[in-house]
Amino acid sequence: MEAILARRSIRRYTNKPVPDDVVGDLLRAAMSAPSAYNEQPWHFVVIRDREVLDKIPEFHPHTQMLHEAPLAILVCCDQNLKKTDWFWPQDCAAATENILIAVQAKGLGAVWCGVYPRQELMDGMRRLLGLPEHITPFSLVAVGYPAEEKPPANRYDESRVHYDRW
Repeated sequence: MEAILARRSIRRYTNKPVPDDVVGDLLRAAMSAPSAYNEQPWHFVVIRDREVLDKIPEFHPHTQMLHEAPLAILVCCDQNLKKTDWFWPQDCAAATENILIAVQAKGLGAVWCGVYPRQELMDGMRRLLGLPEHITPFSLVAVGYPAEEKPPANRYDESRVHYDRW
């Protein structure tokens, strides 16, 4: 519960690199997400190349933090792996959230930057990273050691809870 309740969107990072074993843990967490029909339609692109990270904000206006972040993970759907057209966005969202929780548990910071369903953002990621046509970029998670601190936010709202009926 601590990692979930303390998690905040972090947009400022130190220049300390994220070790390979930590990146591996983040990817293991992502791939442990629930998946409809156990499709697991995901692929992940780990981006560390400074030149690539700096180009993303040229077409994605909400990714300026990538100029500081030492790492980003692009969560994608392999359209050839899915059995239905319905649930892959939920599967990829669950994988993205697992990355965010694992980041918090590891003492790192991250922010979820949406890509899907905005065509211009998906096309930009496809062009920059050379993604095949059957790969749909879903979300981009900027990751690094935080250069800012944010206190936990209490977002629980009892008025949004309904029991048995509306």
